[in-house]
Amino acid sequence: MAIAKKRKKFFNVEMPIIKKETQLIAYEPESLIGKYIKYDLTRMLRGKSVILNLKVTGEGKELSSIPVGLKLMPYYLKRMVRKGTNYVEDSFSTETKDNTIRIKPFLVTRRKVSRAVRKALRNKAKEELIEYLKTKSTEEIFEEILRNQLQKNLSYKLKKVYPLSLCEIRVLKVEPKKE
Repeated sequence: MAIAKKRKKFFNVEMPIIKKETQLIAYEPESLIGKYIKYDLTRMLRGKSVILNLKVTGEGKELSSIPVGLKLMPYYLKRMVRKGTNYVEDSFSTETKDNTIRIKPFLVTRRKVSRAVRKALRNKAKEELIEYLKTKSTEEIFEEILRNQLQKNLSYKLKKVYPLSLCEIRVLKVEPKKE
């Protein structure tokens, strides 16, 4: 007797953070749980090249996804840094309401500035971000970055140190929980 061959099917996966749905291929929906999706948001954010990493969760046929990472593409940043400007970057881990995240801010000044000003910008940005992110959940942080709300508030606070031409979050990653 011949053994029936299983065929792969497309299953819908909801992405609530960007209010869209995508399809993934598998034998059954349970095998998709725990898989990762890379989603390009360049068109959605009008040319700001962002890759969103999502993890598939859910039960049965109802599949959803939660954001686990966000990355601004290097070619976008290279276009933003002009001759006669300086950039400041940093990387640190901080606590949110529900997780630990690694965040990498990227700041571009309007003109060339001294090392002391760059250090002051870096320290002020770190201090402001740590203070702000303590009160937010990871989901809220991802939404605010996609709406450019976090960057705008940060830029406004850093303006008192030195005015910036660009204030972005280059990388945002949810760090795995340590047991």
